[in-house]
Amino acid sequence: MHTIIHKADSRGHANHGWLNSFHTFSFANYYDPERIHFGVLRVLNDDTVAPGMGFGKHPHDNMEIISIPLYGDLEHEDSMGNKTVIREGDVQSMTAGTGVFHSEYNKNKDKEVKFLQIWILPKKRNVTPSYDQISMALEERHNKLQQIVSPNADDEGVTINQDAWFHITKLDKDRELTYALKGQDTGVYAFVLEGSVSINNTDLGRRDGLGISETDTLEIKAITDAQVLLMEVPMRLPSVNG
Repeated sequence: MHTIIHKADSRGHANHGWLNSFHTFSFANYYDPERIHFGVLRVLNDDTVAPGMGFGKHPHDNMEIISIPLYGDLEHEDSMGNKTVIREGDVQSMTAGTGVFHSEYNKNKDKEVKFLQIWILPKKRNVTPSYDQISMALEERHNKLQQIVSPNADDEGVTINQDAWFHITKLDKDRELTYALKGQDTGVYAFVLEGSVSINNTDLGRRDGLGISETDTLEIKAITDAQVLLMEVPMRLPSVNG
């Protein structure tokens, strides 16, 4: 088993006034050659956007982009004709493929919006762009693993163009869960949203990250009431010609 720990206070940080962003991996002006990616997980940004502010229209291509709201309402608009609002319990994915423009704004003028923006390198490049969004039942993650992302349209959660599976769990203190990896040559990046947990005997606090590969299972125990995001991703980078 191979592990890598990223403590919350070791992340990159940029405060632009309207945007307060913490970067687990190298992003924009934050660069650490030891923190470029975990397998195909390329970006994990923990963003807070001020009331009424947001990201203007900008392009992406050949990237799987997943947004997970934690608080407030995030308005999304893209060149595929989608205009939606996502909030806690929703999950959004966008396959940028051959190219797409989108914008993201805090819909509210009186409160912040907090969300995770996650980028995954795609399994196949230059595919037709697509969009997916789903509302998840929050009670289905209480002391259980709730799948929110998968590569299969028939499975629970949004679909992305990569052999990756995301789960969220909200655990009561002292509760334990086992996560069995689904893929081949995959690893799991665990990100603690709230509280503190022990994963395979490694203690983690709020916003700490732990990457684990070369194992078949994760043993998770809540030290306090806690919420954890698990991102299982291929560890081998895709071919640029894929």
